[in-house]
Amino acid sequence: MTKLNQILAVEKGVKADVQRKVTDANTLIQKAPLLSGISRTYQPIDDEGEQLPPESTRVQVQAEQVLRDVTVTLTRLFDVTATKDVANCSAKADIVVDGATLVRDVPVTYLLFLEKQLADLHGLISRLPTLDPSETWSLDGNTDTWRTEPVRTTRTKKVPRNHVLAEATDKHPAQVQVFTEDVVVGYWTRVAFSGALPQRRVNELLTRLTKLQEAVKFAREEANGTQITDQRVGEALFGYLLG
Repeated sequence: MTKLNQILAVEKGVKADVQRKVTDANTLIQKAPLLSGISRTYQPIDDEGEQLPPESTRVQVQAEQVLRDVTVTLTRLFDVTATKDVANCSAKADIVVDGATLVRDVPVTYLLFLEKQLADLHGLISRLPTLDPSETWSLDGNTDTWRTEPVRTTRTKKVPRNHVLAEATDKHPAQVQVFTEDVVVGYWTRVAFSGALPQRRVNELLTRLTKLQEAVKFAREEANGTQITDQRVGEALFGYLLG
């Protein structure tokens, strides 16, 4: 019995062979001289006339034969594709992760779809923003976001001050130096919020997703190992077409 993965292995080569032969056939049938032939004989008007040898050109390409040659290759392609598509209808497997069956009897075509989607999802999750590890975060139930602990800082204001360098006398005014002093005038309380995720959550998601990807690939391989029946449809189709 043939297995589905064996058909998948030869399908690409069969398609390439068909493409090459159909291209060659298209090229041949467009070369009019190859499909044409001629035969000419010469007879002088009397026995005294000049004798000339006959001329002939043989037909090198017969359109009917070209068509028959192409149908041989196409018949193989039709049979391989029909075998694959019919098998895909019955090729199924379970998706199992850590011994637990998540989905049963998944068609192989859907498993291929899942593989691509999960690969795209892996890229998205790996790019998810994560919380700044230098902060301490807790989940805020009111906003459903992460928040830091309040941090209190001071707000200062520069206030001018006078510094007397020398007291005034009856002969000289006082010598005064003006400077500014930072004076606390209030307090800031800072709380940061974030919609990012903790790194441990991203790591957990990636671990689970990797396991799921491996399970889908394993299921696809198992489904592709399904025993199949070779289909023979090309002969019937071309038997009608060529009469």
